[in-house]
Amino acid sequence: MRFTEELRQATKDSWEQSLNHPFVLGIVNGDLPLETFKYYILQDIYYLKHFGKVHAMAAAQADDFQVSAMLAEKAKLTAQAELTVHQEHANLLNITDEEMKNFKPAPTAYAYTSHLYRAALSGSLAQTVAAMLPCYWLYADIGKKNMNAKPNEQIYQNWLHTYASDWFQTSTEEQIDLMDQLAQDASGKEKEKIKEQFVIAKEYELAFWEMAYTKETWLSKKQSKQSTLK
Repeated sequence: MRFTEELRQATKDSWEQSLNHPFVLGIVNGDLPLETFKYYILQDIYYLKHFGKVHAMAAAQADDFQVSAMLAEKAKLTAQAELTVHQEHANLLNITDEEMKNFKPAPTAYAYTSHLYRAALSGSLAQTVAAMLPCYWLYADIGKKNMNAKPNEQIYQNWLHTYASDWFQTSTEEQIDLMDQLAQDASGKEKEKIKEQFVIAKEYELAFWEMAYTKETWLSKKQSKQSTLK
């Protein structure tokens, strides 16, 4: 069994819950409120900014120059994706410059990106890649599973087609192959650390959907709003 298959098996329940989360199904069916998707996009722009930086950190950790170059290229593409997401969705979702300027991440988005940095600061390239991999793999699975879906909102069709595309599927396979390659020479103790980084990141992927679906806020803001309504 490939090491990545072990990782997938370790997150089987979380994976199924992610693929069938109401947020994802709302996109597939086209009935997710656009305001909810707008909330998600703002959080995702924040996430992608840090995801790209962690790729750059991983590139610096790599001893193999080809691996370093590949990860550096992915860091560049992630930065470009952030700009593309902002440019394409800003008008469609009425995201203003003021909203971008005053944006603050929700607790889950902040915690997830913090987990990525913690993995990168471990000093192990394998652990960094493991923490990044669920984001690639889950989105690729969602794209592949729903490649023939035709939600009535064009923005949702575009979102699904992005992750079903050949280039994203190929990029995901590269990350999966890299993970298996890095795990080959890892000790049993290191493999357990790698698996822990992957499992935690996968839990955050599921939590990210829930965060978006419920429009999560910091507890103090939630309680303040409730007090105002009384």
